[in-house]
Amino acid sequence: MLDYIVVGLGLSGLAVSEELEKRNRSFVVFDDHSQNSSYVAGGIFNPVVLKRFTLAWKADEQLKISIPFYKNLEDKLQQKFINNWNIYRRFHSVEEQNEWFVAADKPGLSRFLDPGLKKNTNPNLDVPYSFGMVQQTGNIETEDLLNNYITYLQKNDSFINERFDYSKLVSRDGFVEYKDLKARNIIFCEGFGIRNNPYFSYLPLRGNKGEYITIYSEDLDLDFAIKSSVFIMPLGNHLYKVGATYDHQDKTPGVTGQAREKLVKQLGSIIKCDFEVVDQVAGIRPAVADRRPLVGAHPEIKNMFCCNGFGSRGVLIAPSMAPKLLDLMEKDVPLDSEIDLQRFTKKHYKPS
Repeated sequence: MLDYIVVGLGLSGLAVSEELEKRNRSFVVFDDHSQNSSYVAGGIFNPVVLKRFTLAWKADEQLKISIPFYKNLEDKLQQKFINNWNIYRRFHSVEEQNEWFVAADKPGLSRFLDPGLKKNTNPNLDVPYSFGMVQQTGNIETEDLLNNYITYLQKNDSFINERFDYSKLVSRDGFVEYKDLKARNIIFCEGFGIRNNPYFSYLPLRGNKGEYITIYSEDLDLDFAIKSSVFIMPLGNHLYKVGATYDHQDKTPGVTGQAREKLVKQLGSIIKCDFEVVDQVAGIRPAVADRRPLVGAHPEIKNMFCCNGFGSRGVLIAPSMAPKLLDLMEKDVPLDSEIDLQRFTKKHYKPS
């Protein structure tokens, strides 16, 4: 008998798998790549909400956990996944500059926000009010990370590439049974796909669709990221990822011409050189109305759990949620009420 079955291998499933291995637990992961938000995401780690110049929810704590987590994966998989670069916030007015000065002086933000203005020296950028620089930022190459991790799991016979069939799952006394597998527990890490999960579909996960374009420009010549009406992230070799859109209505998986036109228009208001769109991707972020994760136990089935709802900050949040979930399961350590999915159970769950 296995200790765990894990369903879904995005950032949540990866973090859970790593925590299980750390605790010497036996497990197998099911994934069919039907949920791709972790793959197409920018993978940005940034502790600051740059629209309001505030610290993101528990970002300082999450940063201390997540960066060593990804460095350990680099060592383990013998690949580089972490890119470190600064984010330059493009100001739109003198008022924004003043708000930046105030924010940079606050204790929680001072280590991340450079207090001085950064003048633009790039002739191909339109920056009339200078930049503010955010430090200790960068991105994780999530697609490469997840693909390499799948290969690692396959070598250990711990990965099954198929769609999970809920109708084949049976809960027994003290374990679950799925086809010819038995496990003491099952953890669902399916992202937006949990909307189709009959055990957790009651959770108010309201995904939003994000689309990115990749552009090629020999003249742009950026070695830092820019946050303005869009995010411009350097990929190397004159390539840049630009995005992302936030669409709360469209839940289809494919890319749209409307999103492409919007991103191209926004980009054209910032850069003054030629560029070519060479790729476009889309994914549905697993977002929750209160912007907090959905972690915890099924209200009736004792050996069934969920780790989900990280929204657009999965890179930072996932590594800190997996240990909390396993501490709940194995040590009976209560979850913080703001992340425990039980906050929605009384209101939304209807007993079978």
